[in-house]
Amino acid sequence: MRNHSPTSPFLLYSHLKNKPLGLKSEIAGKTILHLSSSGHINQSTDALVETSSKVASQSNLVALESINGKCGTSPDFALTESHVINTLLGNISDPKSALEYFKRIEKKSGYVKSTNAISVLLLILMNSAETQKIAQNMLNRFASGNSVSSSCLINGLVECMKLYSFPSDIQVFNYLLNSYVRAYKIEEALHCFNKMVEFDVKPSIQCMNILLTAMVRKNMICEARELHNKMLLEGVAGNCFTLHVMMRACLKEINIVEAEQHFLEAKARGVKLDPQAYSTFIHVVCLKPNSGYALSLLREMRATGWVPSEGTFTSVITACVKEGNMVEALRLKDDMVNCGKSMNLAVKTSLIKGYCMQGDLSSALDLVNEIYNCGLVPNRVTYSVMIDGFCKNGCMEKAYEFYSEMKIKGIKPSVYSLNSMIQGYLKCQSLQNAFTMFDEAVESGLANVFTFNTLLSWLCKEGKVNEACNFWDEVIVKGISPNAVSYNTMILGHCRKGNVIEACKVYKEMQDNGFTPNVVTFSILMDGYFKKGDIDNAFSIFHKMIDANILPTDITLGIIIKGLCKAGRTSEGRDMFNKFVSEGSIPTCVAYNTIIDGFIKEGDINLALNVFREMCEVGISPSIVTYTSLIDGFCKSNNIDLALKLLNDMKRKGLEMDITAYGTLIDSFCKRRDMKSACELYNELLGAGLSPNVVIYNSMITGFKNLNNMKAAIDLYKNMVNEGIPCDLQTYTSLIDGLLKEGRLLYASDLYTEMLSKGISPDNRAQTVLITGLCNKGQLENARKILEEMNGRNLTPSVLIYNTLIAGHFKEGNLQEAFRLHDEMLGRGLVPDNTTYDILVNGKFKGDCTFNRDLSF
Repeated sequence: MRNHSPTSPFLLYSHLKNKPLGLKSEIAGKTILHLSSSGHINQSTDALVETSSKVASQSNLVALESINGKCGTSPDFALTESHVINTLLGNISDPKSALEYFKRIEKKSGYVKSTNAISVLLLILMNSAETQKIAQNMLNRFASGNSVSSSCLINGLVECMKLYSFPSDIQVFNYLLNSYVRAYKIEEALHCFNKMVEFDVKPSIQCMNILLTAMVRKNMICEARELHNKMLLEGVAGNCFTLHVMMRACLKEINIVEAEQHFLEAKARGVKLDPQAYSTFIHVVCLKPNSGYALSLLREMRATGWVPSEGTFTSVITACVKEGNMVEALRLKDDMVNCGKSMNLAVKTSLIKGYCMQGDLSSALDLVNEIYNCGLVPNRVTYSVMIDGFCKNGCMEKAYEFYSEMKIKGIKPSVYSLNSMIQGYLKCQSLQNAFTMFDEAVESGLANVFTFNTLLSWLCKEGKVNEACNFWDEVIVKGISPNAVSYNTMILGHCRKGNVIEACKVYKEMQDNGFTPNVVTFSILMDGYFKKGDIDNAFSIFHKMIDANILPTDITLGIIIKGLCKAGRTSEGRDMFNKFVSEGSIPTCVAYNTIIDGFIKEGDINLALNVFREMCEVGISPSIVTYTSLIDGFCKSNNIDLALKLLNDMKRKGLEMDITAYGTLIDSFCKRRDMKSACELYNELLGAGLSPNVVIYNSMITGFKNLNNMKAAIDLYKNMVNEGIPCDLQTYTSLIDGLLKEGRLLYASDLYTEMLSKGISPDNRAQTVLITGLCNKGQLENARKILEEMNGRNLTPSVLIYNTLIAGHFKEGNLQEAFRLHDEMLGRGLVPDNTTYDILVNGKFKGDCTFNRDLSF
């Protein structure tokens, strides 16, 4: 037999047998629990004794045990851990005898059970197929109790496996890991896994999948992710089921990127994927949504011979609808039906939404009727989609029909449906219906502060700030309390009306009522002050925001830069921009565009170009707005060649000109009287599918008028009328000016009457055009009537108008009327200029051209 030191755990029993049961004793750094001699193994294992001893003289102990303990061995010796382990090992080929022996000795009084003895018994039982189930049940009992820690049991199993030369079998460890999961002891299971890794014991994929599944069910997503990463590091790559579990974990967190990574990595490792893996991943892709990718995955499934599930078809159809791809959505619907899948309510609801998004209400209604006819019952989601779709298309009568039907069927409308109805009525300018519905919803308890904010925002956007204030007071009485968004909406409403003082009062009320102003609040107030030209107060608000530890957003910085540039302080705006960038703000294209446009409006094209170069150097690509501003600057400084060079540069970079860029260039060519180039650009914008606006038409009409080509100008005017583009004062002024120069007084008179009938009042420039044209054609009486009309509208004629009339009367030889007009000028407080006195004193005029000033626009 082997020699034992005095402190060996194998000889501790004689030292401890007189100690009280259940108390701890510490000897030579070892901790032992004394146990009462209770019956069965399921009450066992409350004591821990660590061992590293090897077995000797097994045959003698086996012989002693074979006479059932009737030998002369002392009780102390017979119950030592060494004796128990050696006896168990003696029955290694007879696991049932080993189990029976262990059951007998654990009943003996004073027996101290050890983890090593239990580990040896478990290894013996696992060594036989007949007793593996018994070992598994033992592990289940250990895991469900609190007698043995996972660390001690794994230590014992690993140590005994090595010490007593058991076959290397990881199944016992897998059983133990599984037992902790079955007992819902995830932390212990994780500890078990870590100890297995520590002892270079590789767990099975099946057990790891069970553990991962349990963790995901308990929403331990981060821990599951860490465990999966450890598995990969330890060479446990996982299988298709592992992929299912990890993608479900990602779906719980809506972590689409990570789910995609799991799928692609599993595919790259050669994991044999199943239809469920594809279905789960397709669902993930549809959440983006990326219908194109989802469709390609669906094709892969079909190529493998798998038929997608009803849920998979539904996900992809919904994704196609969200991305406006109704052609594919409808094709998939047909494919789904051909595969024997019924078109469910979710699919029909998605397709109704798609039709509504396209404005195809007729097809949407056909699907609604199909739902009724096939026995399906629309749910709240279906009704919400129908109500929202018809509201957005302005079909409020049908939307209200659905809303009422929903209530009749006992389905309580959602706040979303209520807000859709109210927004629809507001869009149709049906205020009474919107507020009636709101009042009813307040009484039923459906309306909330978001509904209130919808109406409040609309009133403020329409400039009805006084009505918004009254509505505010009424709603508070009805029990709905405003939130921070409500206060910000009112502040914005006052600022839009230019009433920053009232906005500040609301700001103070907001704080008094316990709401903390946010970056939106401060940004709105700053913008209000900047628009009033009050730079000092705008910066005062900015400093308050900084003092409140509220960081400015890109929008806030844009407001500051735009405010300074608008005030003609673009250099300060640029300095502020550089300061923000140095403090960590990310420069944006919008900010650069604002500064470039500011310098251009100040006439400093060189500084604008410097900012443009700086923008390109820091890696920010110029936008169409950038190029349009620079082109406008070059055109205004008469550098049309540089403007065209920029235009070509823009086209090389793949940027398509917008209507503003075309308008800028066309206007520049028209002012240079280069109508050939202007017409080429005009035709180019038509070819690009753009529609000219009133600004472009006015430039072209004025350009042709200045070349005395009134036929082309009139043709453009007719195009405007045919396309439904309303003419403005500039359109009429240019046309009337050109027609009067050609002596076409009747046509000019008709246009003037048309202008007045549309509620467009002539300004001083238009009156000057009329009077000049009439005087040049000898129509002095009609010119006088125009002057009287101006007097009737309390408009003060300009010196130019009086000079034109005075020259006309001089030309006709009516000197008395000419001097009377001079006296009238003085009476109105107008100061005659040199031209006036040249006419009166010297009678100087050069026919029609003397007073035909350049009235081009």
